Amino acid sequence: MVETTDTEQNLSFRARLRAFLDQSRVHYAILTLIIFNAITLGLSTSDWMQAHFGGILKVTDRIILGIFVLELLLKLIAYGWGFFRNSWNIFDLFVVGVGLLPQNTGLSALRGLRVIRALRLLSVVPQMRAVVQALLDALPGMGAVVMMISIVFYVFGVMATIMYGAAFDVWFGTLGRSLYSLFQIMTLESWSMGIVRPVMEIFPMAWIFFVPFIVITAFSVLNLFIGLLVNTMQSAVEDETEAEFEQLRALVRAETDEVGLQISALTDEVRALKAELIKAQETKP
Repeated sequence: MVETTDTEQNLSFRARLRAFLDQSRVHYAILTLIIFNAITLGLSTSDWMQAHFGGILKVTDRIILGIFVLELLLKLIAYGWGFFRNSWNIFDLFVVGVGLLPQNTGLSALRGLRVIRALRLLSVVPQMRAVVQALLDALPGMGAVVMMISIVFYVFGVMATIMYGAAFDVWFGTLGRSLYSLFQIMTLESWSMGIVRPVMEIFPMAWIFFVPFIVITAFSVLNLFIGLLVNTMQSAVEDETEAEFEQLRALVRAETDEVGLQISALTDEVRALKAELIKAQETKP
């Protein structure tokens, strides 16, 4: 009997703890701390801020990290093993865990990973979670596009190495250099004056090679990426809207059923009163 009581008290405590963590004020408090921590981490990169407020920034960073650790511990207590069923909880655990890595001289490069805590905004803000989910949902479709653009890059890279490698060894001397130069051209970064026009000074017809490559990669393929993302996000929004509509429909149906039951009860009462009135009239002398 005592064990049952202890179990019930434990479940009640975890339920209250879950209710506390799910409160909007707790949610917004964590969101505010994440934004504030991101700002302080940015300020810590300034030599002037480090010289004047370095100690305060370090203490503030430790306090905020401690609050994040406490939040995760409370979630672990509240949800138990269910904590690990939520991928966002695992993401938060990883992000906060990075902040706990030692930051001595030998591992000073890891100090820069502290700013990764700002990525917790992705898990705290629902709109950002929707965007990340849309990106993940679009990955299978993107795989086909990546394969296609990889084939295009390979074909044009081999052609560029064969045609222009001897004259422009820095850009097209090897297949690797050709692929990197073509990637720069695809981004439209100094592609004309930096690469294509110098090549055209020796090979005047080189534009016949580079212009189709830009059209295929920079315009067509990248637009495919954008189209996939837009369609995925639109589908996610439609699914969310449909789910909300179904909830509203279920609520209206439940209320309609309740009203119907009340009307049926009132009808029965009216019939009973009518029957009593008829019976009373019949019994009158």
